[in-house]
Amino acid sequence: MREALFIKKHKDRWLKNQHMPAEDADETAVEFTQLVDDLSYAKTFYPYSRVTRYLNARASQAYMNIYQSRKEERSRITAFWTYTVPLTVRRHHGVLLFCAALFITFFITGFYSSQHDETFVREMLGDSYVNMTEENIENGKPFGVYAEGGALLMWLGIMINNLFVAFGYFAQGLLLCIPLIISLLTEGIRLGAFEQMFFAKGLGMQSVLTVFIHGTLEISAIVIAGAAGIILGKGWLFPGTGKRSDAFMRGAKDGVIILASLIPVFIVAAFFEGFITRYYTMPWWLSGSILLLSAAYITWYYIIYPVQLQKRLLANRKIL
Repeated sequence: MREALFIKKHKDRWLKNQHMPAEDADETAVEFTQLVDDLSYAKTFYPYSRVTRYLNARASQAYMNIYQSRKEERSRITAFWTYTVPLTVRRHHGVLLFCAALFITFFITGFYSSQHDETFVREMLGDSYVNMTEENIENGKPFGVYAEGGALLMWLGIMINNLFVAFGYFAQGLLLCIPLIISLLTEGIRLGAFEQMFFAKGLGMQSVLTVFIHGTLEISAIVIAGAAGIILGKGWLFPGTGKRSDAFMRGAKDGVIILASLIPVFIVAAFFEGFITRYYTMPWWLSGSILLLSAAYITWYYIIYPVQLQKRLLANRKIL
């Protein structure tokens, strides 16, 4: 519609809201939503008009009145974990699915290759590590490597190393994502070869119940860190219809948010590896419970909860 008609149609409501603002919270929300809708329309059809500047000023004032005067219902930290991270993850579920599928595919590839070529596991893990593992198996301590050294130093060392690996994966997203994808492929193949080494000795189930006490969180976090790196690179490589710099900044911001959410995961995973995995002779139900709880957390926080939160927010928006 013409600008004059647009102003005539909404002028009375704008003046009423400006001079007689609603006191009820629900009415205030409705007025603010209508004002933002009007501003969006004006920006689209009259981007350089005085009415657009007026509506922008009114919307800014209304926003400040709502959010500066209200009591904070939750701390920013709580909001970060309950809203910011899940909604960011939800926007990029496709990338997470791609990385998970890639990793699982090459895990199977590594397992299969090691099964049909005895030299493959040595190529992937190195002779020294394979020889040490075989010696431990012969001595009746197949997972003795996890009991070596002090638990505290082991925890700190593993935690720092995994954080460096995760940040390295994220940084590789700047290099057209190719080194990052190669790193994920390599890790998947190495893990597959590692697991097959124990399955070949009849220790497959014990290996799963031991290694994945910490590996469930650690491996999941590595894959998600890889996804954060791809999100970073994707913003630069595929900006869409907007500016490349804007798309890159959005990708960088979302990637950093997801990466930050993994820091507690790496801390807990390293704690498990340093303090708990060394007791690999524990009852199977105990190690299995730790494994399942870890898998349940990753599945719920990074898959189920983001979908549920998005649906709830969309439903609330429709009600308003």
